[in-house]
Amino acid sequence: MRAFPATLLRRTAILYTSLAAVWSLIVAWQVVEHRRVRDAARAALLKRAQDISTTMGLVIRSQRRFGGIVSQERIESALDELVRVDEINSLALINAIGDIVASAGAPVDFTREDVLKTGEQWEPGRVTVVNPVDLGASLSGRGETNRPTIVLPRRESSAGQRDDPAERLRFEPGTNAPGRPLPAPGEAPREGARRDRDDDEGRPPWARGGRPPFRMDEAQYKELLERRGLHGLVITMSTDAYRQSCRRDLWMRGMIGCLAGVSVLGLGLAWRNLAKSSELQMRLMRARELNTHLKEMNVAAAGLAHETRNPLNIIRGLAQMISRQQDASAEIRRKSREIIDETDRVTAQLNEFINFSRPREVRRAAVEILPVVQEVARALTHDLEEKCVRLHLPEGSLTVEADEPLLRQALFNLLLNAVQAVERGGDIEVAVWRQNDAAVLEIRDNGPGVAPEHRAEIFKPYFTTHQQGTGLGLAVVQQIVLAHGWEIEFVPRAPRGAIFRISHLKLASRA
Repeated sequence: MRAFPATLLRRTAILYTSLAAVWSLIVAWQVVEHRRVRDAARAALLKRAQDISTTMGLVIRSQRRFGGIVSQERIESALDELVRVDEINSLALINAIGDIVASAGAPVDFTREDVLKTGEQWEPGRVTVVNPVDLGASLSGRGETNRPTIVLPRRESSAGQRDDPAERLRFEPGTNAPGRPLPAPGEAPREGARRDRDDDEGRPPWARGGRPPFRMDEAQYKELLERRGLHGLVITMSTDAYRQSCRRDLWMRGMIGCLAGVSVLGLGLAWRNLAKSSELQMRLMRARELNTHLKEMNVAAAGLAHETRNPLNIIRGLAQMISRQQDASAEIRRKSREIIDETDRVTAQLNEFINFSRPREVRRAAVEILPVVQEVARALTHDLEEKCVRLHLPEGSLTVEADEPLLRQALFNLLLNAVQAVERGGDIEVAVWRQNDAAVLEIRDNGPGVAPEHRAEIFKPYFTTHQQGTGLGLAVVQQIVLAHGWEIEFVPRAPRGAIFRISHLKLASRA
């Protein structure tokens, strides 16, 4: 196919580049949007953890008693209630150094250094978050603890266990207020205790959320605050919903990218087909112009050939007159016969050219094949007898729809081609039979056949392997066959020879 014009090539390159750029922008946009959705889902999950932490902080503050003390049983019961939510795997309250003070749900497993440093730890299927909400164990700007919360452990100490200051905490009957050791039996309560409960302005520091008033020195209190004071909440949450949301969004973005790619590819193919169609239309217009020019040349050549035959006939007649003169020498008579032979040869070529260039107008009629073959055989009697060729005619006959003069001309050319091909004393056979609802006609000979390299060109005009041939005989046969809507093909004959088969001859309907 001829190359596209330079302008069309430039337009095609610009279009393809633009389509690729548009697709790249769409894909990049979808990547950015997916990251935004993923970050939003991640932020929503962390916000959910922060809300849980805020709720837990409210629960802890509601359960604190004087001195910032809460019961481990109560706090773990509240944790259990929260763990029942599907997305929460485990909860744990930790102290300042990252040790677990109270927990609920699955065992908490996290890397303390990473979680305490970054505040979160992502693992396959879950995320561990440290509560950023202050639960009361941080230090204030004046160096004092801001309402520290101490978890009172379960009473499970055994003999020989280390003495824990938290184990010595007691509550005053009727007040649930931690404070001084309980009085001995029969001993009246101390007045300071009631005054501490009734006097709001004179409340001691532990009643205002400060240090609980039990017997321990400052070092023991700091140790207690370090071991049992709440510093943060560790939440382990399932990331299934987060991952499903990301997968759904990624699938949707991928589908958008694929659809955009298909659209871009479709536009590219459409433009390519349009460009090819434009190129084919241009070629078709040029072919029409060339065909019109060839038709004009054909008419002119046919007219020239027709006009040339008249002078040739005059020359032939004069040569015959000269050869018949009584006083003409033998040399003059010999040259006159050569002139006659050459004019006959040129006239035959002109006749074949005129027949080939003449439009084939088929006038169909019911034609019996055998009489036509016999008539052509009588016309070729001289050629058959000159080479002692045996012609075998079909025994039966079929009636087909054809133009009789054109069918006679096609058979004449095929039989003459076979007579020229066979050697002296050769055989030629004409066969005809019925195949389904059509007839088949074959011309067979035992000549040398056609070489494989020439089989694709034997029906082309002016192709011949004979020195005296014009190369238009088989071309005229093919033209007649195609005008009737038949088919003609060459088939090699075993062991030697050639077969020219005409098929799809329509049988004439009987009246």
